[in-house]
Amino acid sequence: MTDTDDGTVLLHGRTGRYWQLNTTGREVLRGLLAGRAPTELATMLAAAHGISAERAKADVKAVLGQLATAELMLP
Repeated sequence: MTDTDDGTVLLHGRTGRYWQLNTTGREVLRGLLAGRAPTELATMLAAAHGISAERAKADVKAVLGQLATAELMLP
């Protein structure tokens, strides 16, 4: 995992494929790695970015789905 100016790049150790997360994805991933729950992350995103709670929940769900699809985390 390496941070960039506009997000984070992840390397899948088994497949050798790279994945890029935008800044929101990076915030979600870092929060998960710190032990925060998805609902807590959504609340934090909503407050930090001035978006609705529903939008923040959808964003967190999308990031989780993409990480699971890429087999970078368990569903």
